[in-house]
Amino acid sequence: MRVKGRWADWASVVLGVAVGLSWIWHGMYGFSGGLFFVLGLAVVLAAAVSLTRPGAVSSEVGVLAVGALIFALPWILGFTHILGAALTAWIGGGAIAVLGAVGLVMAGAARRRDPELAWGGHSNTVPD
Repeated sequence: MRVKGRWADWASVVLGVAVGLSWIWHGMYGFSGGLFFVLGLAVVLAAAVSLTRPGAVSSEVGVLAVGALIFALPWILGFTHILGAALTAWIGGGAIAVLGAVGLVMAGAARRRDPELAWGGHSNTVPD
């Protein structure tokens, strides 16, 4: 069986799940841990849209933006002294942002090849 979708999108899903559940192993609770969960879920949702719509550039921009936000999270919320959480944010967020950039290039190429791979081309009408 052949796996459908781009490798960068599947890797984004895996990293999104890892970042979303990372609060369990580095012990960040409260707002910061909840933000890890929500941002990880946002990565998973954006990557799932990228998997189903290979020409949708907006979902790849979403993956890239959330990855950049996760990368900056230790400085924004001031938990650079908690090494496990900070490393998770820096490594995971940086990798997600890079995967979003790679996916953005791939989605742009797919969109140029076939513009219907993005959002159009679907009709709610029943064929005759």
